[in-house]
Amino acid sequence: MEKDIIYVGDPMCSWCFGFSEVKHKLIQQCKGRANIRFIAGGLYPDRTDKPDEKYRHFLQEHWVKIGKLTGQRFALEILSREDLMYNTELPCRAVVSVREMEGDEVALDFFTHLQKAFYSEGVCISNDAALIELARCFGLDKERFSALYFSDAMKQQTRADFAFSQRLGVTGFPTVVVKDRAGYAYLTVGYQPYEQLQALLEAWLSDQLPEQHSGDVPEPVESCIFQQSER
Repeated sequence: MEKDIIYVGDPMCSWCFGFSEVKHKLIQQCKGRANIRFIAGGLYPDRTDKPDEKYRHFLQEHWVKIGKLTGQRFALEILSREDLMYNTELPCRAVVSVREMEGDEVALDFFTHLQKAFYSEGVCISNDAALIELARCFGLDKERFSALYFSDAMKQQTRADFAFSQRLGVTGFPTVVVKDRAGYAYLTVGYQPYEQLQALLEAWLSDQLPEQHSGDVPEPVESCIFQQSER
């Protein structure tokens, strides 16, 4: 297939969680018609401090807003956890490791698995042990996953994903990029309901778009914006 649809996101991006059902529908629409790819974006890949009370309050308001808009259920209780961390390199590396093991589509399913664990079940996923257990629960070989996850190769590949995301010009998550013989173009930068994207994606899949179609990209509702210095 000469077409790629590329999902760029971070498991700890709340708008990416809100986008979960849209992502699933886009993937189903592209099955057998385009290669489906995942790129780890890296929202806060080097953060080591715990969120302070002000930031936890911001997250609570943010999650409530996203839940109302998208219908996703957020477990707000996790925001009171003392062990809550926002180093997103670890879950990103976990998904990159699954991509290495099983391919992009399974990696995207695992991405959703991590998001449900964090946002709906209150599991802290900036944690090696939690990620290994979640991989086991997902049905992956625990020893093989662990070996890959801790390897220098996966650490380097995860950073390479972050760098590729930057080269694509991504400034927020979720971002969906399409690639064909004409090059790269954005389907969306930020959250959009599926109804706003379905026709545009179908036109691209069917080669019905004019050559210059970047102006047709819908305006996003909102996105998780990374800090450039942290990537």
